[in-house]
Amino acid sequence: ASSREPDVNSLESPTLLHLFSHIEFIKQQMARDNVQFVRFESIDLHGVSRSKNIPSRFFHEKALHGVAMPRSYLELTLNPRDNELDYINATNFNCDIILNPDLSTFRILPWTEQTARVICDSFTVLGNPLMTSPRHIAKKQLSQLQDNGFSLQSAFTYEFCIYGITEIVNSKTISFPAATILNNHDQTFIQELIEGMYYAGANIESFSSSSGPGQMEITFHPAFGIDAADSAFTFRTGIKEVAKKYNYVASFFSESGFYNSGPLSHSLWDLNGQKNVFSTGYGVEELSDIGKNWLSGLLAHTAAISCLMAPTTSCRKPYSKYSKESKETVNAKWAYNDNSCAFNVKCHGGKGTRIENKLSSATANPYLVLAATIAAGLDGVKRRLRYDDILQEENHTADLKHSSVPLKLEDALIALEKDSCIKEALGETFIRYFVAMKHYELETEEMDSERNKCLGYFI
Repeated sequence: ASSREPDVNSLESPTLLHLFSHIEFIKQQMARDNVQFVRFESIDLHGVSRSKNIPSRFFHEKALHGVAMPRSYLELTLNPRDNELDYINATNFNCDIILNPDLSTFRILPWTEQTARVICDSFTVLGNPLMTSPRHIAKKQLSQLQDNGFSLQSAFTYEFCIYGITEIVNSKTISFPAATILNNHDQTFIQELIEGMYYAGANIESFSSSSGPGQMEITFHPAFGIDAADSAFTFRTGIKEVAKKYNYVASFFSESGFYNSGPLSHSLWDLNGQKNVFSTGYGVEELSDIGKNWLSGLLAHTAAISCLMAPTTSCRKPYSKYSKESKETVNAKWAYNDNSCAFNVKCHGGKGTRIENKLSSATANPYLVLAATIAAGLDGVKRRLRYDDILQEENHTADLKHSSVPLKLEDALIALEKDSCIKEALGETFIRYFVAMKHYELETEEMDSERNKCLGYFI
């Protein structure tokens, strides 16, 4: 059971018997619904789906042994000049990794004919977890929470834009907004989207128009554990596929001067998920002591985690709107029921006290947002941090203030490298790789900006 690949010779293992039973149950479901293909799906560092479609007759074999995929599909291309990073070399970058399905995520996709999908975890061919895998990093942080006697309930809210198919006007390619301020715009599309997402595992709680042209907002129903990030990942791919059926284009891309947010609303619970430990009482606008520690951890690591929350130059621009002066950083603030703050504490709505991490952009990888939020908050709980302690610590150092948000991605990357707590939590291998990848993107930003829009990255 410690290896990724099961030992088919030791059938007495309860874990292995459960695995075979689960596979047989799925095969019966596939036969009943005439599923012809299964999409083995994983997420790359940008939050984009990477998958292989497998004919259903091979599902049993691939469920046991996994599906091979080139490692570079998930880790993406780095500048060849970064060869000084000894763990990134041509041998391992171009080798295969194995996509091992999490069978609990198997779903039939309502918007695609005769196709199902299963979310996969990434492993090396020797059975070790891929250290740069965002889902592995998130699951590791959730395990750390569990070891400390807590569980996390969370839900993403996404803003995105819906456009009509591009048209040529006076030799210029223009995408016209398809959505309007009317919630009943193309009700058939919206109904198929929301119902389809529910059966695919993404439970949408609300869907509405937002402030910008063609901009819409969806909120997921809160879920425990990795399910919140899995739902967001499912939605990011699914909405593009549903939109395409109706001749629309759905985009998460943050244009210059326009912004799609992706905040993570979350609350800390006891291990059994029975008590919200952020709450001091129903309807009381106050955080518990543990809640204050958690919030202090978020503030203490804001500078470092901001580049995981807003990983492109364009999605960091809205940070500067909170400051009229020309500065390198802005202060991360918190308040009760104030949507203009980086961390908005909500005590209304019947869900108990929760903290909305509004640093996050819709372009961010949901697994990395979840992992970084847990790492920062849990550190605050472990060290019993309080806001006053953070302020005193910042007054005695000449470095960048922890509770400041760097406006430049380059400065945020430096803060991430200097934050030993976040580096240890997410893994030094991942941090070094992520920083190297972002530096390469910054170097080639101008030539890649148009290409990225067309390829589907950051959208």
